[in-house]
Amino acid sequence: MSQTTLQRKKLNFASFWQRFGTISIMLLLLVVLMIAKPKAIFSSSSVPQILRQSAVNILLALGEFFAILLGYIDLSVSSTCGFTGMVAAIGMAYWGMPWILACLMGVLVGTLIGAINGFLINKTGLHPFIITLGMQTVYFGLMLVISNSSSVYGFPSGFTSFMNGTVLGFLPISAIIALVAAMILWFVTTKTKMGRNLYALGGNREAAWYSGINVKRHQMVVYMISGTCAGLAGMVLVGRLNAAAPTAAIGYETYAIAAAIIGGTSFFGGIGKIRGVVAGGLIIGIINYGMTVLMIDSSLQKVVMGALIIIAVTIDHFVTKSSKKA
Repeated sequence: MSQTTLQRKKLNFASFWQRFGTISIMLLLLVVLMIAKPKAIFSSSSVPQILRQSAVNILLALGEFFAILLGYIDLSVSSTCGFTGMVAAIGMAYWGMPWILACLMGVLVGTLIGAINGFLINKTGLHPFIITLGMQTVYFGLMLVISNSSSVYGFPSGFTSFMNGTVLGFLPISAIIALVAAMILWFVTTKTKMGRNLYALGGNREAAWYSGINVKRHQMVVYMISGTCAGLAGMVLVGRLNAAAPTAAIGYETYAIAAAIIGGTSFFGGIGKIRGVVAGGLIIGIINYGMTVLMIDSSLQKVVMGALIIIAVTIDHFVTKSSKKA
């Protein structure tokens, strides 16, 4: 059998999914929505609205991406997002802090939360699922405590106008924040030694350790990145809602995981790209927007997200097995 024939045989579903799976899902969604309600999808307000909804998903998914890249998970991104948003909101509304300083404080609190997660994972040796699940509950509880179970609002006009502003009339500031974060993290994963080490750790942790990579240090950095991204998402969410609710961001870890997996990140570690995560976040935004436009019950959105995660991980599982056989 010739080499050309062997190469053609390898162009199976596994290789197609790895190359074009994410873009195919996005195109399929757009086609379905175009057929179901074309005017709503391509109206002058639809694109900014989809991008605003997607910005939080993208930021949370970027942080989740790094945890999944190591073969781990971070279930605390939702509570970190809500808690940091509440901290910044209290700083602006109750303490009279300048909004830029309050937002910076919120993001740094997210970084601190990530560092705490990383520290506990390294010191206890427990799986990150356990640590981040426990910390998720802790921070949702703290959010209720510091807010007295009440929503916080009444922010400076500069914060509201900035977070709800647009560039060129259609590109929201929140989407630009998400894209800038994605570009920085793309540079980290593709152009730095740390980025190469993370892929090595995700691919084979033991081999990476024997090659001299400091596993605990990289785990700490990964969770600090995740916390920082969640902190940014918290600022964007508060700006979009113009309020900080004590129940904000509950369930958003599902969106983050779904966006990362749909974006081509392998749940088993070592595989994934930042651009895929951004596309995955957009897909989640399109799904949420489309279901709202089609007036589908919001409760069904959780059903759809759960089903998408199962389908995406199942496909990833079979693709990984197929690649190993090849």
